[in-house]
Parts: sequence; C-alpha cells; structure tokens
Amino acid sequence: MKNKRVAAAIAVLAAGALALTGCTPPYESEVIPDTEITVAWNDLIDNFNQNSAAGNNTANAVVLYMMNSSFLYYNDKPELVRNTDFGSFEKTSDDPLTVKYTLNDNVTWSDGTPIDSADLLLAWTTIFAGVEDSEGEPLFTHANPRGDLASTMPEIDDKSITIVYDKAYVDWEIQFDLGVAAHGVVSLAYPEITDPEEAKSMFVEAVQNDDVEWLTPVAKAWNDAYQAPSTPDNDLVALSSGAYVLDELVENEYVALKANPLYTWGPSPKYERIIVRQIEDSTAQVQAIENGDVQIAAGQPTPDVLELVKGLSNADYVTSDEATYEHVDLTFNNGGPFDPATYGGDEDKAKSVRQAFLKVIPRAEILEKLISPLNPEAGLRDSVLQIPGAPGYDEIASTNGSADYAEVDIEGAKKLLADAGVTTPVEVKFWYPEGNVRRATEFEFIQQSAALAGFTVVDDSEPTWAFTDKEALPINPHDAVIFAWQSTSLALTGSDQYLGSGQPSNFGGYSNTKVDGLLKDLETELDPAVQNEIQVEVEKEVWGDGYGVTIFQFPGITVWNNSVTNVSPSPLSPTYFWNFWEWAPVDSE
Repeated sequence: MKNKRVAAAIAVLAAGALALTGCTPPYESEVIPDTEITVAWNDLIDNFNQNSAAGNNTANAVVLYMMNSSFLYYNDKPELVRNTDFGSFEKTSDDPLTVKYTLNDNVTWSDGTPIDSADLLLAWTTIFAGVEDSEGEPLFTHANPRGDLASTMPEIDDKSITIVYDKAYVDWEIQFDLGVAAHGVVSLAYPEITDPEEAKSMFVEAVQNDDVEWLTPVAKAWNDAYQAPSTPDNDLVALSSGAYVLDELVENEYVALKANPLYTWGPSPKYERIIVRQIEDSTAQVQAIENGDVQIAAGQPTPDVLELVKGLSNADYVTSDEATYEHVDLTFNNGGPFDPATYGGDEDKAKSVRQAFLKVIPRAEILEKLISPLNPEAGLRDSVLQIPGAPGYDEIASTNGSADYAEVDIEGAKKLLADAGVTTPVEVKFWYPEGNVRRATEFEFIQQSAALAGFTVVDDSEPTWAFTDKEALPINPHDAVIFAWQSTSLALTGSDQYLGSGQPSNFGGYSNTKVDGLLKDLETELDPAVQNEIQVEVEKEVWGDGYGVTIFQFPGITVWNNSVTNVSPSPLSPTYFWNFWEWAPVDSE
C-alpha cells in the first residue's frame, strides 16, 4: 500500500547526467540476449493501475515499477533521483506555487503511441480535478485524491503540463507523476475509438469542457478495467512506458516480463526477461534460492528462516529495518463491537470497547518472540506518523498515549468493559492474510490474550485483501485487521489517505474532524518545530480514539543467488526492485 510519512531532508540527484559535456550519446541497449532471471515476491500483481484505490498495493507496485517510467525514483540511500532521461520538472513560481512538467521527445507507450500532455492531463484529472458524478461522488477513485491542492485547469502543450497549486504544499516535488495511458483508458471505455490521437484529443476536450457525461465511462474504465489477475485479453490494460512489457501473467503463479524493444529513455536493463514468482512462504523462498529456481527473494523472516538463510552455500543476504510497520486497525462503522451504532450511537461505550481490546494486544510478546531474534535492538514502534529515530519521534511517542498499550493490561481491559456496561464475551472478527506464517502467529498471540479479558477473537483470515477495494466493499466486514503500511517516499504528508475521514485507504471508517484539520495544516506548514507540534496533536487524538496500535518496524531480509550481481535493497517500496536495470549475470561482467 502507498504510505507517505517520514519527515526527512530529501537529497535530489540528477540521473544519467553527463560530466563536462552538454549532449546525450545515442542510446545503446545493454540487454543480453536469451538471459532470464526469476525473483520471488509474496503476492502477485492483479491490477495494472496502481494509482486506483483498488490497485494501490505493493505487489502491483513492484511489477509496475519495472514496466513504467516516472519523473522521480528513490535509490537505496534513500535519495530522491530525478529521471532526466524521461523528462524534467521545475518550480516556476512560489506564489502561487507553480510547477511545469516536460516529457522528453522520444518517450512512447509500448504500442508506439507518443506519451504527451494528454497523459499528463489524465494524471492531473485523477489526482487533482475532483470530478464528481451527479450524486457528488468522485468519478475517479484515486488512492490519494487531492481535489483541494491544484484544482485550477492546467496549461498544456504537446509535451508539457503546468500545474498551479491552490496553496503552498510542502511535498509538491513528489505529488505528481505519470499514470496510465490516456488513449488506452479512453479506448477501454469507448471501444469504437481506435485511433490513439483521436482518443487523446477527445479526452482533452472533455476535461477542458468539464464534460462529466463523456468522462463517466472513462472513469469507470480507469477504476475497474485494469483489474487483471491473469494475462489481460486487451493489450491496452497493460501498456508500458518503461523498460519491460508484460509477456504473461498466470494467476497465483508468476508474471513474466520481457525487455521493451522501444525503450530508450532510461538506464538499460541487462536481463531480457524477468519472472516474478508468487511464493508466500519465506521457507519456500529460501528453498527456491537453494535449488536455483529463484535468484532473488525477500520476505518477512522468522528466526527459523534466518537460520536457513545463514546455511545457504550459494547465496548472499542482508538484513535491515524497512520503512514498513506492522499495525492493528479497528473498524468503526460495520455494526461490529467497535461501532457506536452497536450501542445505540453511544460513542463513549464504543471507545471503551476499542480501548479494552487494544489493551490486550500483546505487543511486547510479539516483539520478543518474533522480531527480537532477528534484530536484538528492535523496539516497539510507538508512533503512527514517524519511524523510530526520525526527528520528533521521541517527543511524539512520549506524549501521544501509546504508553497505555505498552504492556498487556487484562484487568484494565475488564474494567473498561464493566464500567461501560458491556457484557462479555465480545466477538471480534479478526482478519489477517491467509498463508502468512508470521501474521498467523500474531493472531494466535492476540486471540489467546484477548480471551482472558472476555473477547472471543474469530479467525476471519482470507487469501485476498478484498476489504481494501472500497468499490467492492464500501464497508470493511472485519472488526480488526493486521497488516503493514510500507512507505513509498520520504514525504511529510500523506497520512490523510488512511487517517482522513472518507479517504480511500481509510478502511476502518475512522473519522475525527480535528485530525482532518490538523493534517490539512501540516501540508502547508514549513516550520519543522510547528510540524512536530501538529503531529503530536494528531497522535493524541488517534491513540485516544482507540484507532488501533502500531507494533514493530519490519525487519527485512533479502537473499540472492551468487549467480546475480548488483542486488541492493532499499528500505522504501519497491525495495530490492529499485535498481532492476543493474541486475546482471555474474559471467556478464
């Protein structure tokens, strides 16, 4: 999932810059014929529009990162790198904040259609335009829509777009990028429109004229048509703007990519084919590395898995903390035990039940038994907004109320329930991803602990993440869920997408108008001291409301067969995929 939360200085580099000369040499492909690498991930792509609410998850992101180009990416430092082979952008004014994005002349979609301002206008429309249907609902279900940021119709020409912001915005540099193809989504919506230039022209005209009726089928296609758990029948679904194109997708098994023969606007990859295999179990990943079936793997290690990795004779590995954290969130609006509606609208009673349940989550036991053997220095994560060690983390963690949930408090939980007049047992439907060994163990710890306070925790696990698709399930049917947010950037803002009222990644129906206002204030605040004060206030509200609990920062492990070189995982998504173009067979060097 996208999650922008780490306040830090951003170092910007120029990718592909040439020293001493002002010209760019002709592009030379470094793809080695007949080479293939197989890598493992715990889940598989099933949606080719990662900017949609339905497609916004890590499994989609890691594959689409290899298929698509962008103005920016993060390296393994992590530093923000400008991809000047693809295009450029510059801030042309501070008041109002104005940014111009320009694509290079040679960039095209994998069907040969030039990438141009129509594609950039589509990205603006889905993020910033705030187009609504007749009932006031958003037409485009973007994962992080920002209709309040840059609502003025942008200026476009052949290869550029100029975006004028409605207000100052601290993270303007990483707020905008290319999405799916304009001609592709138009033709998916209107199959009779087969000419790419006609499709783009009609789209631009509709946006500029605010033709909601014409745009409605386009929005439906943008929201839904990119869902594809196997090779899509229509090539427009998987159009590529990057180094690789889709070759084959087999549901629950693998996705195969092949080098894009049209690609000339970025560093050349070395492998002709990349196969991403779905292997959920970390032990099976290690076995695949040992057998030579997989060359790179990364997962959620257990102490046993780490010992297996250490015993490999044909592989190298690294362990490190990732910019990903485990958490339990509660659902506020599904008629379950944490919903005020269950108690006739009694907000305080529902809050007491939430707080009681959070008090019995054995955070320290989970850390001690599952994480400390992998990282003896690991500690509980006590902040929703900041990672341990980040500026402001200590102040936030010491004042936000997380201390109330540092240790299991059975008697405190019982008292909260009794004082609220809630009879036990209280049934809690608890979701975790089926097949994930570590999360299954966490569930067992929580189930056993909660039973002591009168909670019956029901295994509501599923192999899918259906509750994250708000088109299909507007209300989360699970009472509690455990998963991880993975940071994709070093942005200060973005927490509104899961904490903000009605936001696409707010899967539990949490709503606090004070939090909404504070998060808006954070977006325009340039003083670091005031930024920290705002974050402290946000966290006091969130922890006080019984929103959920954070548990630990992910310990990461990446393993690679010694037949491949240049594997260097990043703490941010897309983790070890960030430099896929540098992967190379050992014997090629």
